[in-house]
Amino acid sequence: MTHEAGWAHAPGALRGPAWLSAPADVNALVPQLWSSTAHKRDGDLVVGGIAVADVVAEHTTPAYVLDEEDFRGRARAFRDAFEGWDVYYAGKAFLCTEVARWVADEGLHLDVCSGGELTVALRAGVDPRLIGYHGNNKTVAELRRAVALGVGRIIVDSLTEVERLEMITRDTGLTARVMVRVTAGVEAHTHEYIATAHEDQKFGLSITSGDALEAVRRLAAAPGIELLGLHSHIGSQIFDAAGFEVAARRVLGLHARVADELGVTMPEMDLGGGFGIAYTTQDDPSTPAALAEAMRAIVAHECRALGIEQPRFSIEPGRAIVGPSMCTVYTVGTVKPVTLDAGAVRTYVSVDGGMSDNIRTALYDADYSCTLAARDSDAPALLARVVGKHCEAGDIVVRDEFLPADVAPGDLLAVPGTGAYCRSMASNYNHALRPPVIAVRDGVARVVVRRETEDDLLATDVG
Repeated sequence: MTHEAGWAHAPGALRGPAWLSAPADVNALVPQLWSSTAHKRDGDLVVGGIAVADVVAEHTTPAYVLDEEDFRGRARAFRDAFEGWDVYYAGKAFLCTEVARWVADEGLHLDVCSGGELTVALRAGVDPRLIGYHGNNKTVAELRRAVALGVGRIIVDSLTEVERLEMITRDTGLTARVMVRVTAGVEAHTHEYIATAHEDQKFGLSITSGDALEAVRRLAAAPGIELLGLHSHIGSQIFDAAGFEVAARRVLGLHARVADELGVTMPEMDLGGGFGIAYTTQDDPSTPAALAEAMRAIVAHECRALGIEQPRFSIEPGRAIVGPSMCTVYTVGTVKPVTLDAGAVRTYVSVDGGMSDNIRTALYDADYSCTLAARDSDAPALLARVVGKHCEAGDIVVRDEFLPADVAPGDLLAVPGTGAYCRSMASNYNHALRPPVIAVRDGVARVVVRRETEDDLLATDVG
């Protein structure tokens, strides 16, 4: 039922969040939320030159669709904007062997944070010297492997790790190239669980307490260790360079202090990543060029103020490269109107995936958008909630979105911006099978990560 003054004026209407407005055309895409090749053609969502419906016809749903041209373009944009800096793709966002090859092809380095991610990088043929190895609890075995492989840099995260590297290099006679991750006391304006530079959290060594300086002192004195510099990361989904300004000032201050007090001039510095993307119309991220201009100005100013030469800088974008390059496609299973207080009606649109393939809505209260992917509709816009099939009330994929009022079982829905962390954090909750990743380019679709099977589920079940 519609109201002559619009949907929001109808009795009992749900209005959704303040930033979400009813669209003029419920079939249209919001371009900034999608990969660069995505567009609608006669109602069909087309990505990488191929209709998503055709991808689904061969591979079924749910499925992650990865736009190769878009991924490579975003990688090049960071590489070119930050010319003279090293750009490390943060593999934790999404990594498979094919993506690792794309990263190397486009001249980027690769950041990993586990033995498994390192294995994928090596399988892809990535030069170990171009790999950075993160992690707050790297085991002795993991560190031994990294040192033996000649990994380009190991980011030290604790004094315990300093001890382990001292022991490994002493025992093996090999050299470890390291950076020290420091906490600069800067809290990014983002969700509590993804702001990582304030003091009360598990990552890094505090500048304020002196732990960072102590780690640098010990590493600089160790004969088997090449100390490259300091590393800072202030959080995730950051839209401007303001936080980097404070962090750079504090980390460069420590860099200068090390030179003055220890006589050690460290050649490098990493300012981390965390660059944001647009998940909905409320998000307004910076471009790589704008970020580069602002960050270059920040470090130049701070180095002049300290009277020091600039070290070689690096950054670690992950989400900002792969996030918009991927969408997830689902099939609608049920549509359920639920009457709430005062006669308001919430329409639940259930799809064949959910928190097993995108945990971010439940975990971070993240917002997403979506669109019908295989037809146009003349129906009016309906505020709906897209939910998954799991046995959890919090299994929400898209909390609020306008869909055509005739959305029905069998429709295809596509959710943009799912490249970062969705497949990486996917699970087998309720024994769900994790979806495939289908790369698309120039009208060709190919599987780069296959769909799990029930045999995969049973393979580790020895009962």
